[in-house]
Amino acid sequence: MPTILLIEDEFTFAEALRYNLEREGYLVLHASDGIHGLDLARRELPNLIVLDIMLPRLDGFSICRILRQESDVPIMMLTARQDEVDRIAGLELGADDYIGKPFSLGEFLARVRAILRRSERQPRHTGRELLEAGVIKVDPSSRRAWRDSDELTLPQKEFDLLTCLIRHHGIVLSRDLLLDHVWGSDFVGDSRTVDVHIRWLREKIEYDPARPRYIQTVRGIGYRFEAPADA
Repeated sequence: MPTILLIEDEFTFAEALRYNLEREGYLVLHASDGIHGLDLARRELPNLIVLDIMLPRLDGFSICRILRQESDVPIMMLTARQDEVDRIAGLELGADDYIGKPFSLGEFLARVRAILRRSERQPRHTGRELLEAGVIKVDPSSRRAWRDSDELTLPQKEFDLLTCLIRHHGIVLSRDLLLDHVWGSDFVGDSRTVDVHIRWLREKIEYDPARPRYIQTVRGIGYRFEAPADA
């Protein structure tokens, strides 16, 4: 039974979501402030966090930022504010989805199911495979990656993104194709998610992220992985 942590300070609204999520068969935990919510997230390791932005004690953006440094737990952000800047900020921080209040219960539950389906899928490989391009090496079976002799610490989505790019070494991959391969065909976000994760990945594998040599941007299309000739 998947566990969902709901961090929402509007009691009546939270109870309505909790009731309907439990009817769908989920175990629901609830926190009404940011500090309690962060503590529950760390202690209970839920399968999904539904996170309001405007919270007492610690806001949703701060919680998302902290959790993204610690885990890959899927996060859906909620807000009553309709500013695009809030939506972009949430995605930039690593949220998996973003929905504005008011929203239909049917849409909300559909998004929850989609996120949980994606998080349950894990890459499966038969035999041992080592992908190499220049000084970058990836072992999909053990989910380990290296630059030169230094092992990289990559969250799940960054690892899957690097694996996809290096496996298609030299081929231009569109943002939509990367979304489909890494996040799944039922992902309801947009291509900004790819751009954000590419930026994070460059910070870890490039010697100079401002002038990337491995992950090349192909303007208007997507990205291509290349190994520099002198690597």
